[in-house]
Amino acid sequence: MNVLTVLVPLALLLGLLALIFYVWTLRTGQYDDPDGAAARILFDEKE
Repeated sequence: MNVLTVLVPLALLLGLLALIFYVWTLRTGQYDDPDGAAARILFDEKE
């Protein structure tokens, strides 16, 4: 039972950190253009 007093807060903390990281990725625009990289790899850029 003493293990639960450590594991439950640890699991909640890790879940909170994952949520914070996910919100950060949303705010920085990581998911704005998911198909762009897949399409850009097919075309040769001429410089």
